[in-house]
Amino acid sequence: MAESSAPRSFGSRLLLLWGVGGVICILLVAVVRLAGKAWVACLLPWDAIHWAFLAVWLPFMAYSEGYRGFQKRFSPVVVARAWHLASHPRLVLVAFGPLFCMGFFHGSRRRLLTSWILTFAILLFVLGARQLDPLWRGLVDMGVVVGLCWGMTTIVVSAVSAARGRPLVDAQLPG
Repeated sequence: MAESSAPRSFGSRLLLLWGVGGVICILLVAVVRLAGKAWVACLLPWDAIHWAFLAVWLPFMAYSEGYRGFQKRFSPVVVARAWHLASHPRLVLVAFGPLFCMGFFHGSRRRLLTSWILTFAILLFVLGARQLDPLWRGLVDMGVVVGLCWGMTTIVVSAVSAARGRPLVDAQLPG
């Protein structure tokens, strides 16, 4: 684990905000779009099977996407990479700060593979969800919204913890 001395200069703090805030904005756009689909489902008539699905799906997504995916894996790495961005600004890293923080480039082989494979899997999931009727799609989207909101929250909590001196996880940089 690396030390997380908070960036001191105004420019470094802006870069930190650009990295972390940019990732949160990307996730927020997804939440807003999915919440609209979820709201449509709320307006449709539900049967017992829909309630049963939701009773299992929401906790599953909170745990798998929110806790395991974001809180334990993704969010700490986003913050560590944002700290690296603030401490070692390079033009390409700064220009694409949020994408760098998400691990799409300038990362270890494992980080790059994880980011790109996960993105491809999410794309396939989205394409599959689009095939569902509006009620089922809305139910699926409710779970995704729960996971994404958990994720945004844990990114903020991780950033605040790092600013208070909590050691950072490995930023998964090349080399």
